[in-house]
Amino acid sequence: MPRLCVLLLLLAASGARATPVRLKELAEVAGVRDNDLLGYGLVVGLNGTGDTERILFTQQSLSGMLGRLGIRVDPREVRARNVAAVMVTARLPTFARAGSRLDVVVSSLGNARSLAGGTLLLTPLTAPDGAVYAVAQGPVQTGGYEVSAAGSFTAKNQPNSGRVPRAAVVEKAVVPDLGNGPLLLSLKAPDFTTASRVAIALDTALGKGTARALDPVSIEVKIPEAFKDDKVGLLSRIELVEVDADRRARIAVSERTGTVVAGEGVRLRPVAVAHGGLRVSVTTETVVSQPAPFARVGRTVASPFATVGAEEDSRKAVALPGTASVEDLAKALNLLGATPRDLIAILQAMKAAGAFDADLEVL
Repeated sequence: MPRLCVLLLLLAASGARATPVRLKELAEVAGVRDNDLLGYGLVVGLNGTGDTERILFTQQSLSGMLGRLGIRVDPREVRARNVAAVMVTARLPTFARAGSRLDVVVSSLGNARSLAGGTLLLTPLTAPDGAVYAVAQGPVQTGGYEVSAAGSFTAKNQPNSGRVPRAAVVEKAVVPDLGNGPLLLSLKAPDFTTASRVAIALDTALGKGTARALDPVSIEVKIPEAFKDDKVGLLSRIELVEVDADRRARIAVSERTGTVVAGEGVRLRPVAVAHGGLRVSVTTETVVSQPAPFARVGRTVASPFATVGAEEDSRKAVALPGTASVEDLAKALNLLGATPRDLIAILQAMKAAGAFDADLEVL
């Protein structure tokens, strides 16, 4: 029976404690977040790989841009193939100041074949409120290419999108107001146990009664007298507090790649599993029928002939013992002798039968 190779991450010995994690990785300060920016622009200087004349909005955009520069051109007369319309996206970090520079991503909006070698023209970037927070301009780096000649072409990666490093200049700063009241921390992964442990750890680090868990997500932190005028120092102290985070036991499977990933905390109950695979094969052969020698009538005919075969694996039921760790789970699953793709179907059936205490997530 072939031995099953299953990808199991976070292997841990039975009864071992989780490694403490800094609060910086577990939680965020409410109201302190990045902001997404969006803009529409033009990339010029392409080597004949831009939008064709069928993309009307590119012609209109080029005509409008030239019009603002004092050059009047009818959009219907535009025949440029070195221009492409693009969407420009960026992320404005928290506490970014005017004059800071950001990386932007440009993506083709029309039928341009490649943005390699192009230059993004001055593009305002706006937030959902409609205000302009940054402007971007600079040479596009695609990391790919496409070359074609005489009906043949070769391509590498995706040349229809790229990045422009440090292209955007922040024009309007976004500075969250932390206020004078208590701080509110939000866990990235809601969990009652983790929220309670965070509150206890903060009480130990900052003083009794400083923090309390409001729900599985939010932890309220009162500002100690020593940090009344130093919220930056308080947040730095909070970020470095280590907590034994608790996680839900989970098994993630991907049928596309045949990958199975199990995390710590998965427990298998005693269960019997019988699994058989059915393989169907269809073979097509060509049978040629031709008339007899020197026959005056008839013609040669080629007919396809298909042979269908089916084979089912005969496997006995396997009794899997209960396990107490991910390492034991790997050993138990290896007893099945199934391929990773077969194992995905087995795990789904085991979950339906209540054979293990964990969430099964299909990617």
